[in-house]
Amino acid sequence: MLAAGQGNVLASRLIHRAHAEAGWYLYAPSCALVEADRARPGTAEHLATLPGITILDLDLPAALAVARQETWAAAHTQYAAQPTPERPEGAIIATTLPKRWEGEPVRVLDLGA
Repeated sequence: MLAAGQGNVLASRLIHRAHAEAGWYLYAPSCALVEADRARPGTAEHLATLPGITILDLDLPAALAVARQETWAAAHTQYAAQPTPERPEGAIIATTLPKRWEGEPVRVLDLGA
């Protein structure tokens, strides 16, 4: 989320594709959105206005997952990436910090490459 606000070309392309192409979806876990906004004020409002991004609420199952990680943002993101009936293969975490997800049961797209 911070990468998009800092002009990361790959993050911008993902946002564009999610808006312009059918079958492309970007999800923003609300806890990660809060953390991004704390690091860079205005990020949450900006991303929430983009038509290609779906904000994921902190529902009860996600809230229970929060206790399993070091930060709420990481926990909500990992929870959101898990398989669901809508996303049987799970979601991919787009990040500029792929090493943070090493050893975790998630798929990662390195935006720093």
